[in-house]
Amino acid sequence: MKKNLLLSCLSLLLILSAGAALAEDLTGKLGVTGRLGFQVPYDSEITPGVGPINNISTDVGFVWGGGFLYGITKNIAVDFDITNSNFNGNNSMEFNVINLSLGGQYRFKEISGFTPYAGAGLDILINGANNGYDVDTTMGVHVSGGIDYFVMKNLALTGEMKLVVAPSADIMMGNGKYGNFDPSSFNMTFGVRYFIN
Repeated sequence: MKKNLLLSCLSLLLILSAGAALAEDLTGKLGVTGRLGFQVPYDSEITPGVGPINNISTDVGFVWGGGFLYGITKNIAVDFDITNSNFNGNNSMEFNVINLSLGGQYRFKEISGFTPYAGAGLDILINGANNGYDVDTTMGVHVSGGIDYFVMKNLALTGEMKLVVAPSADIMMGNGKYGNFDPSSFNMTFGVRYFIN
């Protein structure tokens, strides 16, 4: 029994290390990514009537989504992600942001089966709020860093940190401005990448 378990573990280790060694070069490969994690949004502000400006402290939210990655060269890839996040404010407001993100990655040399990368790009942030508030759509930029670990030739586990910076959007109620929503955020996600070819 112990011998079979040991052989199984050694076989699994050999498969994992072979998969990692074969997966470093993504030139011409298309990957599909699914991810989920958490988001730390920036605080926003409201102006009730003609009173003083009040901050909307926001809670940590949940983010999920997916996208595509395409390897142009051994070290350069482009990616397109769509993520959705929800979080609450301290005044019973709930916000959601759909982020359409287009960017590039520089993929560093593999280290013990792990391939780190750094990226940057542009974001279209479709913002929303509850209770009939309208929030403008904005454009922003992001920087990101992450790591892929290939468990098989075409399958990788991935983790990523992403900082999104964008200008504030107007929060509207009817024909009047109610405040400013800041769609900037820090995101940390974990997921799976599957390479089709």
